[in-house]
Amino acid sequence: MTITVHEAKTHLSRYLAEVENGLEILIARGKKPVARLVPLKEKPVAQRPNVGEMIDKPFHIPDSAFAPLSAKELAEWGL
Repeated sequence: MTITVHEAKTHLSRYLAEVENGLEILIARGKKPVARLVPLKEKPVAQRPNVGEMIDKPFHIPDSAFAPLSAKELAEWGL
């Protein structure tokens, strides 16, 4: 089935329903086809995590990260 851009804009919901049922639709500008509307082979998988869900491995901050700076380190920072 071939339709014009105007028809596609006017009746998009109807054409999407037909595509969901397996129909392929060519969209033409004038008489020249420029796009094809086809059904997806697989439904997209949700990529967003649920609220509060961990998406990476937890990491550990070593106690040494909280240790006071040495006199040399303080001097290097001008403190």
